[in-house]
Amino acid sequence: MQTVSENSSRGVLVADWRNGGFGVYIHWPFCAAKCPYCDFNSHVAKSIDQSSWKNAYLREIDRYAELTSRRVLNSVFFGGGTPSLMPPETVHDILERIHYHWPKANNFECTLEANPTSVDAGRFAGYATAGVNRISMGIQSLRDDDLVGLGRMHTVAEAKQAFDIARDNFDRVSFDLIYARQHQEPESWRVELKEALSMAVDHISAYQLTIEQGTAFGDRYNRGLLKGLPEDENAERMYDITQEECAAAGMPRYEVSNHAAPGQESIHNQVYWKYGDYIGIGPGAHGRLTTQQGRYSTETHLAPEIWKNSVYDGKNIESWAHLSADDQLSEFVLMGMRMASGISVHRLNELSNGSFKLAKLSDLIEMGMIGESNGMLFATQTGTKLLNQVIYHILDACE
Repeated sequence: MQTVSENSSRGVLVADWRNGGFGVYIHWPFCAAKCPYCDFNSHVAKSIDQSSWKNAYLREIDRYAELTSRRVLNSVFFGGGTPSLMPPETVHDILERIHYHWPKANNFECTLEANPTSVDAGRFAGYATAGVNRISMGIQSLRDDDLVGLGRMHTVAEAKQAFDIARDNFDRVSFDLIYARQHQEPESWRVELKEALSMAVDHISAYQLTIEQGTAFGDRYNRGLLKGLPEDENAERMYDITQEECAAAGMPRYEVSNHAAPGQESIHNQVYWKYGDYIGIGPGAHGRLTTQQGRYSTETHLAPEIWKNSVYDGKNIESWAHLSADDQLSEFVLMGMRMASGISVHRLNELSNGSFKLAKLSDLIEMGMIGESNGMLFATQTGTKLLNQVIYHILDACE
């Protein structure tokens, strides 16, 4: 790919983040137990110094505020780990400090991830009072045997009870489900998904089980001990069933793995997918930040105690990698084409310094892999299954 002139496109690149918005991600690294499929930066700790951790987050919020003053904040996301292990008072103080520095957008969203085992009515009421207005629950399955197989600590009954508590305290509740599990058949997934969709949920994230190296499942798979994983054909059928049933329930796909009723799409996740700016605070948190010097990818130290101590020492162990114009173009296409709405052709032209040629994609359009309408370029249902190839051809059309 040709190198885009930094000088000619500097003003466009510096301002581009505004098209995607601005968010803050808070990573809480602690869990009650490590799930065997999880490759997130999460850790089991016997005890947590809540005050010390809260103050570390507050320090980092103050530091990043100096770099991003006068921005309007679209979203905050508490992820992990299990953020619902945080006391509501900690969440309150973090949000209070965030709102001190950045004014909220009119449709401001604050999401907190929760596991069913850490849910109680008093805690959820406290989160709502603190300013959380959306809950994302890690339910993962509505079958008890599969919950055990996934290493989850809750039962289906506990998950449903936790969901009801969340619904009593929040207008917006999402939950995660994992399909293509061991010994799972397509039609059994259809029955389970219909049951989930009947629970008055307005947003579902449905992920195919992937075996990641470095996890307990990855180790078992390498030793030939992870039995009953669906064949690719069955896994693809389960993906198709997900699209069919969610659309029929009025919750169409708006991103590869995310489905929502109209108006209930995750604002924070769209900051990522629309390639906005976001601050990542906490151990192993990633960010994208634009300054007058350009756009940067940020990443903090993975180890919880090392990260926290570096904050108190003023060393702030983190990496800032400058993103070239070509880097930004690639990330924009990679993230944006995950969305059903796709990417703006105008923005694609700006980020490619005018080199994008729609005509070079005519074959993909004729094959029904991608579409172009109202200035948006998007992957079709067929194209979404071959998204890596679609992305390759779009970037090739920018040469």
